[in-house]
Amino acid sequence: MPFIRPMPESKANGKTAGLFRVWAEAEELIQIALILPCSAFIGWLGGAWLDHVCHQHWIALVGIVFGGASGLVYVIRLALAASKNPALQDEKDAGQNQSSDQQDQNQDQSDAVRDENDSGDKR
Repeated sequence: MPFIRPMPESKANGKTAGLFRVWAEAEELIQIALILPCSAFIGWLGGAWLDHVCHQHWIALVGIVFGGASGLVYVIRLALAASKNPALQDEKDAGQNQSSDQQDQNQDQSDAVRDENDSGDKR
C-alpha cells in the first residue's frame, strides 16, 4: 500500500490568524460561561413540565439539580479537552523548555562559582 503524505496546513496571514484565534478563544469562554445556567434552566423546564404532568411539586428542583450537574460535567470535559489542545500544549512546552534552559544556565553558573571557590582554597 503506498504512503500518502498528508496535506500541509496552509499558513494564514499573521494578523488574520491572530484575530481568528482571539475570536475562537472568546467563543470558548462564552460557551463555558453559558453552559451552567442554560443547563440548569433546561433542567428546571423539564422538571416543571414533569410537575405539571405528574401533579407533583418537587420534580422541578430535581430538574435544576440534574441540569446543573450535567452542565458541570460538560464544563469539566471542555476544560480537559482544552488542556489537551496541541496548540496550547506547544506553547506550554516552549515555556517549560525555556525555564529548564534557564535552570541549567543557573546551575552551570553556580557550579562555576563553586569551582572557583574550591580552586581558591587549594592555593
